[in-house]
Amino acid sequence: MAERVQQPPAKRLCCRPGYNPACRQGQRAGGVLCGGPGSAPGGSGKTHNPESLLDIAARRVAEKWPFQRVEERFERIPEPVQRRIVYWSFPRSEKEICMYSSFNAGGEESGTSGENHEETQLPFLRGVTLLEGGWVDNVLQVGFHLSGTVTDPATSSQPEIICSVSVSFDRCKITAVTCSCGNKDIFYCAHVVALALYRVRKPDQVKLHLPISETLFQMSRDQLQKFVQYLISVHHTEVLPTAQKLADEILSTNSEINQVHGAPDPTAGASVDDENCWHLDEEQVQEQVKLFLSQGGYHGSGKQLNLLFSKVREMLRMRDSNGARMLTLITEQFMADPRLALWRQQGTTMTDKYRQLWDELGALWMCIVLNPHCKTEQKCWWLKQLRRWNSVDVCPWEDGNHGNDLFSLSLPPLNLMTVFTRAIEACDLHWQDRHLQHIIASGLYANYCYHDNQDGSLFDTRGWPMWHEHVPTACARVDALRSHGYPREALRLAIAVVNTLRRQQQRQLEHFRRHKKELLHKGITSITNMEGWVGHPLDPIGTLFSTLTETGRGAEEGANTCLDLSGTKHIHLRLLGEGESYVALAVETALIGLGQQRVMPDGLYAQEKVCRNEEQLLSKLQEVELDDMLVKIFRKQAVFLLESGPYSGHGEIVHRESVPMHTFTRYLFTSLLPHDAELAYKIALRAMRLPVLESTASSGDLSRPHHMVSVVPNRYPRWFTLTHIESQQCELASTMLTAAKGDSRKLETVLESIQKNIHSSSHIFKLGQDAFKIATLMDSLPDITLLKVSLELGLQVMRITLSTLNWRRREMVRWLVTCATEVGVYALDSIMQSWFTLFTPTEATSIVATTVMSNTTIVRLHLDCHQQENLASSARTLALQCAMKDPQNCALSALTLCEKDHIAFETAYQIVLDAAATGMSYTQLFTIARYMEHRGYPMRAYKLATLAMAHLNLSYNQDTHPAINDVLWACALSHSLGKNELAAVIPLVVKSVKCATVLSDILRRCTLTTPGLVSALHSRRNSGKLMSLDKAPLRQLLDATIGAYINTTHSRLTHISPRHYSEFIEFLGKTRETFLMAQDGHIQFTQFIDNLKQIYKGKKKLMMLVRERFG
Repeated sequence: MAERVQQPPAKRLCCRPGYNPACRQGQRAGGVLCGGPGSAPGGSGKTHNPESLLDIAARRVAEKWPFQRVEERFERIPEPVQRRIVYWSFPRSEKEICMYSSFNAGGEESGTSGENHEETQLPFLRGVTLLEGGWVDNVLQVGFHLSGTVTDPATSSQPEIICSVSVSFDRCKITAVTCSCGNKDIFYCAHVVALALYRVRKPDQVKLHLPISETLFQMSRDQLQKFVQYLISVHHTEVLPTAQKLADEILSTNSEINQVHGAPDPTAGASVDDENCWHLDEEQVQEQVKLFLSQGGYHGSGKQLNLLFSKVREMLRMRDSNGARMLTLITEQFMADPRLALWRQQGTTMTDKYRQLWDELGALWMCIVLNPHCKTEQKCWWLKQLRRWNSVDVCPWEDGNHGNDLFSLSLPPLNLMTVFTRAIEACDLHWQDRHLQHIIASGLYANYCYHDNQDGSLFDTRGWPMWHEHVPTACARVDALRSHGYPREALRLAIAVVNTLRRQQQRQLEHFRRHKKELLHKGITSITNMEGWVGHPLDPIGTLFSTLTETGRGAEEGANTCLDLSGTKHIHLRLLGEGESYVALAVETALIGLGQQRVMPDGLYAQEKVCRNEEQLLSKLQEVELDDMLVKIFRKQAVFLLESGPYSGHGEIVHRESVPMHTFTRYLFTSLLPHDAELAYKIALRAMRLPVLESTASSGDLSRPHHMVSVVPNRYPRWFTLTHIESQQCELASTMLTAAKGDSRKLETVLESIQKNIHSSSHIFKLGQDAFKIATLMDSLPDITLLKVSLELGLQVMRITLSTLNWRRREMVRWLVTCATEVGVYALDSIMQSWFTLFTPTEATSIVATTVMSNTTIVRLHLDCHQQENLASSARTLALQCAMKDPQNCALSALTLCEKDHIAFETAYQIVLDAAATGMSYTQLFTIARYMEHRGYPMRAYKLATLAMAHLNLSYNQDTHPAINDVLWACALSHSLGKNELAAVIPLVVKSVKCATVLSDILRRCTLTTPGLVSALHSRRNSGKLMSLDKAPLRQLLDATIGAYINTTHSRLTHISPRHYSEFIEFLGKTRETFLMAQDGHIQFTQFIDNLKQIYKGKKKLMMLVRERFG
């Protein structure tokens, strides 16, 4: 609160008795003179004697009448009467003082109080501490004005501070406060709290005087002059200019001050026209809200705004008019938020937390306009304000979308509601209905002779009242009653609404049973409620649940609530049936709301709100401990949900766009399972469906009978929360799998449901993993039935993901093999037999077959030799089939797997040879060739290397190509095999390799050793002599190398730059070394250099370097 040191001006004028008998407005018609300051009357709380009639009357007058009206009503008011009215006009309850100082929204006190606990920093608690510490002094009450000093004791970080505090009050409300501490906050500072509590707790210790004007009336002219002069003398620096100005105006006959009777008195209380409300600093409210909004959700601003909304609700419960006033100020700042226009221009949505603040804002306005005791002029003013905000372009939509995001072509304009639309519509509602008044007025209202034989019946079959109204609107009435401090009335109306819901549910069941055959024959349905109760902006089910559990608990337990405890017993007996409780009624209400078939709303925010609201309700339900009565309710509602057709989300046929029941049903399943397993599984299996992912309805379905036509627009649904919904479907299935462990019949049924209804491979995979974990728990033997379920789910995942990309595919394949291993050898054999429907050839060979033939698998399965051979045979067959289908990726794996079987190995090798000509790359062939050499098949390796060389092509500048090592290896292999093999491979090298450095490297390697090192061990082809460069096959390689150097030299000179000159000279050096390997190499190189000088004579610097190096 912006607490100002300067006292605000007096609200009304006071004049001397009898000064002008004709003046009534603001005039004192009579009164008695005070006989000095006197002592404050004793408080009635310190005596056991009955209160006097004077105190009783004065207290009632002080609560309801402005003091000016008292003065106007009676010509003379005795001084004792005035004293008692003034005495009782100060607030007597600490509750309101606490409400206006219960948290420090500005946060300026944080870190200055020296306290670690957040609650100790609240102004109210700090004020109590100051009061109890004796830091309040000089307390004086003059009329309707209280003043004093409050000392802030010294701390390690600040010195002692003495604050001057003053408080004005009227009709038991504090109407103005000032404090010299300078603290700026929405609510009262600790010093104001300390002074106010001093007056509440220690009224006998406060000096009480009548208003200052009464004292002045007793003074003579000389006394008045002395009084004024002393006052000016004491405070001459502050008041002298003002005193002189006032004196000049008073002495001027025509001055404004002389045109009115009397003079202001800040201690004389309120005038008739003054609004009687607690002091609220509007400027600070606006500044704080603006600050919080500007922080955009950072620094806890969202929490602070929620605290302000909570404060509004607290004020409404106290029936404080500042609740609506404060919400108006908050709304103005929300509407002025510059981000609204920015988001609207950019077409982006507001943040989720900010969106929730707007929801709370709209809900609060709904409560305010539904105040059952508000005046007509108040409601008209609120309606005017709401319409003004509603007409602003940037006013947010209720569902969180912007206009361009909605399906404007398919939805009528009436569906575009702002956050204020419902409050505007609620302004037309009233509380004058006699039946409604009877419901909320008495818990004894019933009609036991009434027969419920029509839809609009006022009483149910038990004779208890019902209230037929749009359910969210009826629940908004309940919320309004609670919010405005009428918990007993809210409870009565809530019970009437629930009775209506229960009767409606019964009628819907009866209606569906009559038309069941017709509806099921058509196989289509409509959604009976386009506006679901769960996720609704007014949260009707949550309101009923809270009212019944919180207010109802107070009625049952006799807690300290606003209920009339003397009538609690009657309320309990009349409003509840035999054996019922408020908690049971709340639980049944939640089950009815959660099970309602309703359409999925448009927009991301609205859909997220459905999920969030459902989870909030379930969280509340989980706090309730089930007893026999609640189990009976669960059973009854489960049967209703299964048999209520289109009215239930668990009906036999649900609309494609109805909200799924997975999350709710998981709670139902776990709750019912210990008591009625068959019913639990029945409702859970029914809820597993997800129609939105099924194929769309055919065009023929659009021509339906009128009563069956779907009111949902014909469009592909945009389900933004589909990922969350599918995960909840998966959780429901997992819960059933866990519960069904050991029951093969139920496991089979759950498996069928999963395979039918779950379409996401990742979720099926998760279910398979869950089942596997449950089946193989360490503390028990493996559950073979559950293992088979896990395997079946894994096989389904393999089939789904076989032709689609999935980054977890390899993980899935490995897990499936592990699962099959746990099931047994026949499962492994089965997946290998049908591998082509489950795996790619690469997966089948590199993962499946390899894992199956590993020692770990053999040990895990405890296989004998015969079983090992059978399994290995299946693996080899799989490998050969994969190699035939995809030799590029599977040939090597097939060869590896077939090593121990000669026929299979030869078959795999032949597959490689057949595919080498067309389907395999040189890299793959080189890899297999190296494998063959490693396994001791050098000739086969040589064969494959020559086939690889035929696919290779190295240009002159690819001197870092990854295949160079393979080429060198192939030449070394050929050289080691003998002259004939080398002679056969060199033409392939010359044809495939154009890089001079690679060719020269091969050439040198071939001249260093004698060919045939390997074959010499087995034949006599080795001559024992080094090969000559002048004869084939090396002559051909030498010529090719020299030619490659010549071509490379010319190519490099074409685009050479000076910074590469030295590198080029080094390259020419290597060229000369190669030239000199020929007999006439020196002559050839000289001619080559001369030719370069002639052709590239323009590159003078380079040619000079060439001459210096090579002559």
